[in-house]
Amino acid sequence: MLHKKLAGPGASARKYDVITALGAHALSLGKHDQRMVLRLITLLTARYNWGRDELSIGQREIARLWSCNERTVKREMAKLRGLGWLVVRKQGARGRVTTYGLDTEKMLQATKAIWPEIGSDFVVRLEGASAETVVPFPVKGTVAAPDMSDATEWGLARAILHQQDPGRYGAWLQALSRVGRAGGRLTLRAPSRFHAAYVQTHLTGAILSACQAVDGDVNTIEVVE
Repeated sequence: MLHKKLAGPGASARKYDVITALGAHALSLGKHDQRMVLRLITLLTARYNWGRDELSIGQREIARLWSCNERTVKREMAKLRGLGWLVVRKQGARGRVTTYGLDTEKMLQATKAIWPEIGSDFVVRLEGASAETVVPFPVKGTVAAPDMSDATEWGLARAILHQQDPGRYGAWLQALSRVGRAGGRLTLRAPSRFHAAYVQTHLTGAILSACQAVDGDVNTIEVVE
């Protein structure tokens, strides 16, 4: 569930709280994750439209802002989507850039361990705001997010697929393993012939889309037993 957009009375302070939480969280991480969060903070402060609660910017422009190449942008944006911090509102097509929204509630939950280091007033303020906005929903058979330390195209795509549909991911995609890559063809292994046939028939489109979000050179998905 997306957090209520940061607009209206108290919105300015709330924005600073989110960015402060992200910054303190980043400083507690290793250098690679730290840089990813710093890149997100820079993106939010430079290009996020807080009033409309959306980010609409092309990969080339992000690459210039981050002083990196577009492949790095794809990888980092995929990680942020896998974490659930960025949510696709409108997929880019025919020259149009993808529009993202923020899930600030997931950001705050991910950074909660560091709140006491920021200050007791910060904890009281954020916990009070969360109590007013979070609506509990029953969760059945929660599927854990994949380990994002696997930086292959499949490792990053798994995080996107989990974020899109945890149930489908747990039932059909979690068990797939990466066999190898030959040019644009990515080969995945399923635990049974039936499993492989079902995924090949019904889910390769979703898999390909997620893989291309992090590596545009992937053009074919093959699922074997």
